[in-house]
Amino acid sequence: MIYQENEAKAGTCIPSGRAALVTGGAGFIGSHLVDRLLREGWQVTVVDNFDPYYDPAVKRANLASHRGHPGFLLIEADVRDREAWWEVPGSYDVIVHLAARPGVRASLEDPEGYEAVNVGGTRAVLDWAVERGIRQFVHASSSSVYGVNPNVPWREDDPLLLPASPYARTKVQAEELGRTYAEQYGLRFIALRFFSVYGPRQRPDLAFTKFARRMLAGEPIPVYGDGSSRRDYTYVGDIIEGVRAAMDFTDASCMAFNLGNCHTHSLREMIEALEAELGVAARWQRLPEQPGDVPQTWADITRAERLLGYHPRTSLRDGLRELHAWLRTRPLPLPLRKPCAA
Repeated sequence: MIYQENEAKAGTCIPSGRAALVTGGAGFIGSHLVDRLLREGWQVTVVDNFDPYYDPAVKRANLASHRGHPGFLLIEADVRDREAWWEVPGSYDVIVHLAARPGVRASLEDPEGYEAVNVGGTRAVLDWAVERGIRQFVHASSSSVYGVNPNVPWREDDPLLLPASPYARTKVQAEELGRTYAEQYGLRFIALRFFSVYGPRQRPDLAFTKFARRMLAGEPIPVYGDGSSRRDYTYVGDIIEGVRAAMDFTDASCMAFNLGNCHTHSLREMIEALEAELGVAARWQRLPEQPGDVPQTWADITRAERLLGYHPRTSLRDGLRELHAWLRTRPLPLPLRKPCAA
């Protein structure tokens, strides 16, 4: 285990006030959440192993502005490392568990590795929460749990969860695990099913960032299928609003929420919106559809609106403007690395 940023040592007490532990806090969504919590005056501990699925320097840059912040502690550790967990200092009001191995296609090549991290790692964090008496556990799930379910828009109480990849299956298993812990140990488990999140700091292998960089460089973009697949694209700022609300939610011991935009766009429409924002035409490299991909995602957000006060407000046009502004500060492409053990 490596402690960084404020040079805290094992046994150091987290200062008083509301305290959150965020796993995967150096990543895309996690770093935005850390920004928000520190602005609100929270004490924030991040646990991240900087897995080289993509360049770890990108994730370190996400947290660079918090170096030396008195309310920030970074612990470099693998969520599966139970010995490391027992050394984590302080007490916490809430855990936000975002750490996971991402990527539908990559999970087809290493299903055992994905289960070890996304299910086994979640179990290790849940065990630690029970040991420390932490009641609020917010878990990052995924729209992938719905798989090829034809009943759209997808509702959280739909009994048809049809995961189409090992990654999606691990997300279903993690939700089931959390439900068991809520029943047996009395913690509150909130599963947030994220829908196609995009915005500044997005992983370099995901479509928005990858397409934008290639288009700006005059390179073709890889398009799987005919461009008709549809996604419920959701801006990261709206997602963070939902996560914050879930951190304060106390009306049920176990609950799943869709965090999406409740509006779909085809891949072709997304590319056209990127063309309009970037001012360049895309050149398509047509490729066959990929195993594990689903034809559409679409969130029914009625439950999140009613119980969390969640109301996504960012249009695709406005979200792409923010993404483009961020890309201007990151002019060089960032290489995608092959997945490895977390």
